[in-house]
Amino acid sequence: MLRSLTKVWENFKEYIVLVVLIIVSLITLSLNQKPAAKKIKSLAFGSFATFTSVISDVFDIAGVKGENEKLRKFNAELMLQVSELRKYGIENSELKQLLTLRDTSKFPLIPAAIISKSLSRSQNTFTLNAGKNNGLRPGMPVINDQGLLGVVNSISDDFSIVQTLKNVDLKLTVKDERSGVEGIMKWNGSELVMVDIPKTYDIQPGDRIVTSQLSSIVDIPIPIGMALGLSKVETGMFNEAKIKPYADFIKTEHVFVISIVESKQKNGLELNFYYRK
Repeated sequence: MLRSLTKVWENFKEYIVLVVLIIVSLITLSLNQKPAAKKIKSLAFGSFATFTSVISDVFDIAGVKGENEKLRKFNAELMLQVSELRKYGIENSELKQLLTLRDTSKFPLIPAAIISKSLSRSQNTFTLNAGKNNGLRPGMPVINDQGLLGVVNSISDDFSIVQTLKNVDLKLTVKDERSGVEGIMKWNGSELVMVDIPKTYDIQPGDRIVTSQLSSIVDIPIPIGMALGLSKVETGMFNEAKIKPYADFIKTEHVFVISIVESKQKNGLELNFYYRK
């Protein structure tokens, strides 16, 4: 034991003496009541307090910055979680409506999801995660619970491209459900219109527009939209009817494709389609 203490003294005697002297000095200074000593004590304690305050502020600032960064990260994670939950809620509502449609439809429906959208002024298309292996064929109508969205244009084994109603290359024969007036509907680059309607024909704002049985593409009555009234054409004998589509092309993510068994063609023109019972 004595040998260990001796070894410690030999190795650290300078530090031990320094600590003892500092302690003695502080005790002596604290016991001294002379004015000069009091000034030194005040100066020493003031300097120590200032130094401690600065060091404390530095550590507090560093701690606050760290906590702020953690809180920002936590808020970002919560925002992403809320966004996911909102997305799931919207999808859940959309899928419930589609299930209702499937239960009430007498036609065979193939479910699919939109995996990408090309929304240009004139060539609006969707890409679906279903193709030839799922039973899809070109010409099949694509719908949701609100109405017609478009027609399958081209397919691969697992994917397909849909020409939406807002595509200048897609033209359909449609009908005013109330008055029976029929016409060709197309996308003119800014809105859906029924063209070449005689000026004497009856189309009123609010009329429901559906696909016509005379259509060579979609020959079953599928809702398309609501007529906004006739736009008078200054020259000629015909007017145009603007149509507001029921389906929301921006928000739609899940669709059904009406399954078609075969189609007949004559002179390169597609005629009526036949549906699987």
